[in-house]
Amino acid sequence: MINYTEKIPNNVDLGRDRVLQRALEHWQPAFLGWWSDMGPTESRNYDVYLRTAISVEPDGWAQFDYIKMPEYRWGIFLQPRDERRQVNFGTHKGQPAWQDVPGEYRSTLRRIIVTQGDTEPASVEQQKMLGLSCPSLYDLRNIFQVNVEEGRHLWAMVYLLHRYFGRDGREEAEALLARRSGDTDNPRILGAFNEPTPDWLAFYMFTFFTDRDGKFQLCALAESGFDPLARTCRFMLTEEAHHMFVGETGVGRIIQRTCEVMKEKKLETPSDVRALGVIDLQTIQKYLNFHYSVTLDLYGSDVSSNAANYFTSGLKGRFRETKLEDDHVLIDAFYPVSEVVGGKIVTKDVPALTALNERLRDDYIDEIADGVSRWQRVIDQAGIPFRLTLPHKGFHREIGNFAGHFISPEGEVLTEEAWKKHEFEWVPSPKDYEFVQSLMSGRVAEPGKFANWIAPPLRGVNNQPLNFEYVRFN
Repeated sequence: MINYTEKIPNNVDLGRDRVLQRALEHWQPAFLGWWSDMGPTESRNYDVYLRTAISVEPDGWAQFDYIKMPEYRWGIFLQPRDERRQVNFGTHKGQPAWQDVPGEYRSTLRRIIVTQGDTEPASVEQQKMLGLSCPSLYDLRNIFQVNVEEGRHLWAMVYLLHRYFGRDGREEAEALLARRSGDTDNPRILGAFNEPTPDWLAFYMFTFFTDRDGKFQLCALAESGFDPLARTCRFMLTEEAHHMFVGETGVGRIIQRTCEVMKEKKLETPSDVRALGVIDLQTIQKYLNFHYSVTLDLYGSDVSSNAANYFTSGLKGRFRETKLEDDHVLIDAFYPVSEVVGGKIVTKDVPALTALNERLRDDYIDEIADGVSRWQRVIDQAGIPFRLTLPHKGFHREIGNFAGHFISPEGEVLTEEAWKKHEFEWVPSPKDYEFVQSLMSGRVAEPGKFANWIAPPLRGVNNQPLNFEYVRFN
């Protein structure tokens, strides 16, 4: 019998729910088996300076201490219930928020929860090998923090499946541990979560771009009329902020180090920059193009009846739904969507209900652009004449209106032949990956030391110094 208060910090009264206890007693060993197989390589006995969620109080929701990751206390937390909360959009607008799953939406809600839940273990699997080539103990600790929190987010979704979906939910929870990122026969549900994460630049790009998609999806689900899902997602967002911080500052530190070397040595050409063991800005742009475009696909089709149904049913809202100034029903509203017609990109207005994926994608793009501008400031402050840019939203897309078309980063519709001719000017080539991988030849394990290709951060974790022993190799 699991001691639920000790082993699984929670605010859902696990200790009193015998049915849920039995379900989790069956699932927890399978989860630990998955972590042993697919979690960070060779890390079982490390003592890692991690934060653990212990409550939902804003002034004390987490504590920091050394812990071995298999012993991490993966907790289940929902934001406190607001007894007055209502469904804020769709045909059920104004009704009390649902505390149980409405029968007519059971299968749809289950699909939404499974799709979100599947992303959490997928990213751990993608990042499995990176600890062996970490640029510092600070960065090693950060990737481990991301990994255990993705594990906790999996627990959060599995709790909902077990608690509200009976046998079907238990089977789905087991399937979440059976799929594998990149597996030919049993891959993860969404494409971006089957892509390899071969190096630390890819990891930082992933946590900046793809974890930010996670933020926007969680924000939309945090508006759900199904109150337990909304409350679960709101607390998950507290942790998601750190993952995006790791990505933005990680890429920023790589850019900073490259600019320092370019300025000091008066370098301009990528080959000269690479010769000094740092990553040239052109390659960083290619990684940006790839991860941005792959992440845009995660939002789905530009025009989607499923998205319309989710909204109309009150299951999934828009980003910051309650702050938007409209009727929150959208029957008579329109939204602009782009498509390729006659070799040109044109924009047309479509019913806003069907364009909710595109609206969420556009909200995401606005926030991404702000982050890229912060990276650009690092380059500008170094006095280097180079601009990082976001490619056109149709570039390198495999889902939606741009799928099957060949769009340049500038938004020009090309032939397949013309696109292929320039492909590796725009996305990383095998040689680019090979070069970046060559910099990741070993682990930097001395406290306070950093690999040559990345600058130190401005400050340490939880007010600790940069030379703190964030990971102890036992």
